[in-house]
Amino acid sequence: MKRAFLALVLGYAAAGICAAGDNGFVAMFNGKDLSGWEGLPGAWRVENGAIVGESTPERPCKRTHYLYWKGGEPADFILKAKIKLIGGNSGIQFRSAKRPHFDTFGYQADFDAANQYTGCLYQHKRGLVARRGERVIFTETGERKVEKFANFDELLKHVRQNDWNDYEIIARGSHITLRLNGQLMCEVEDHDPQLAREKGIIALQMHQGPPMRVEFKELRIKILK
Repeated sequence: MKRAFLALVLGYAAAGICAAGDNGFVAMFNGKDLSGWEGLPGAWRVENGAIVGESTPERPCKRTHYLYWKGGEPADFILKAKIKLIGGNSGIQFRSAKRPHFDTFGYQADFDAANQYTGCLYQHKRGLVARRGERVIFTETGERKVEKFANFDELLKHVRQNDWNDYEIIARGSHITLRLNGQLMCEVEDHDPQLAREKGIIALQMHQGPPMRVEFKELRIKILK
């Protein structure tokens, strides 16, 4: 048991994670550099204590790519992060698999400037798993059952446009919840035998398309037993 705990601590240290005295949360980002992260060379930088991904007319993003966290493949956890998006689309990938060219496959806590995907749970292949204001159950046969608990548009009053937002992801077993600024955005119970994911990497998205800028800071994770 002691050896297992020591291995976990050493793994966090190698990923650039510092202990944080906030009810078991540990920092995923040191606020200074990209230690513990891996991505497309030159595509990401640290600025004013935040991880920044940016595309411009002079340097467009022609292919969506991700910045991988090197802290392992957590299964059950609470992840908290601050995100600020100017234009375009981004999100936090979790329980995901790496793909060539810094791509991923898995769940994403979505966020976009047009607010069509903000607060939604997305997954490659399935597309939108749950929209804002939805509780969704995927049965063992893959059937999707939906219950609406809030209005899709009214939930936007909890989102700060072009400013910092607190994103919280809770993944425990088949149950996933997404919150923005303390407000529940969507909830999923995923029992799909083919597409449900039990664990995987965490990554930050840089989306192809028009010029955009996304910033992430204060990324923290708490592993659930």
